[in-house]
Amino acid sequence: MITRRWFAAGLAATVLVPGTASAQAKKKSFQLDAMYQPQSVPYQTDLPAGSVVVDPKNKFLYLVESSSSACRYGIGVGRAGLEWSGKAIIGRKATWPRWIPTKDMIKREPAKYEKYAVGVDGGPANPLGARALYLYRGGRDTYYRIHGTIQPWTIGRAVSNGCIRLTNDHVIELYERVGVGATVVVL
Repeated sequence: MITRRWFAAGLAATVLVPGTASAQAKKKSFQLDAMYQPQSVPYQTDLPAGSVVVDPKNKFLYLVESSSSACRYGIGVGRAGLEWSGKAIIGRKATWPRWIPTKDMIKREPAKYEKYAVGVDGGPANPLGARALYLYRGGRDTYYRIHGTIQPWTIGRAVSNGCIRLTNDHVIELYERVGVGATVVVL
């Protein structure tokens, strides 16, 4: 297991529960399962160091470190029918990104998302969390992201609208280690 300055902080976090105004005021204590903490693991690949491989089935993201190792992060993934797969690149990166639900999200669940159609400014209550890596294919935004979350208890589960979630501590580290133009393969 890798020891990092944020590791202890990542084990227990107090987070706001999104939803109604009264629910947002509540606090929930959370401890991330140790298997979802970042750790160096053996990983065979032909991809260059700095590439990212996402394994939604097993709920892990691998940051390739060499042809035989990677740093593995636990992730939350898209619900059934909302998954995305294929090859992309990191087209851009943002700190405390602004979030706007997609038209499909609003169409699927208007009561939940229509009120956010104009977007939510970046910050601690923003669903994209502390950082976002934007996936592009063929020079165009796919509208899929690797991003932080204000719901860290969703790591290891299939609950999102298709994006790949990491805890805020973990996405901050990944953001620093991955450059624009890096290859991303979602299995």
